[in-house]
Amino acid sequence: MAGEIPDLVATERTGTGKGAARQARRDGMVPGIVFGGDNDPLPINIPFNELLKRLRKGRFKSTLFNMKVEGHDDVRVICRDVQRDVVKDLPTHVDFMRLRRTSKVNLFIPVEFLNEDAAPGIKRGGVLTVVRPEVELVVTAGDIPEKLTVDLTGLDIGDTITISSITLPSGSKPTIDRDFVIGNISAPSGLRSSDNEDEDETEADEVPAIEQSED
Repeated sequence: MAGEIPDLVATERTGTGKGAARQARRDGMVPGIVFGGDNDPLPINIPFNELLKRLRKGRFKSTLFNMKVEGHDDVRVICRDVQRDVVKDLPTHVDFMRLRRTSKVNLFIPVEFLNEDAAPGIKRGGVLTVVRPEVELVVTAGDIPEKLTVDLTGLDIGDTITISSITLPSGSKPTIDRDFVIGNISAPSGLRSSDNEDEDETEADEVPAIEQSED
């Protein structure tokens, strides 16, 4: 199922060049441009606080947005560049690229783990260790999955979940070619300590006693 694409509201910027960009910044806006597709480049302004909030959330350049500009049709875009002030590290300009529904794009998709109560390893006290809470996929812009799901049913201590064990949405694939680990069920620390003690005792039993020779 396609996930909900967040809206990004902007206004059309009147005038171009450094003068218009400086005025936008004085007005609390960040100037930008929307390019690509079959339409001409569109100069825009985005509220500074809104853009900064989204940048701080992370994954800004790998998030698909629904760009809303009054007087223009909504369009799906992805950020291609954020220029920042060299001293304050704050955004001063942002570039977006238009995407068609058939366009391919790299996005980080969250992973959800289901049915922990049906995993024997967790019932025995095992711990689910999540190695990758998100997976970067190449997806079609018109069919972006909301999340990837991992069914933990039947998994025991020592079992590992890899990307090959997850059913990926049609038309998508990982950006990494190898079969990488998503998570695993490991033994609890108490059980691991007991196992180590047992091994130590076994090794000790196997060491032959040194006979003392009589003088």
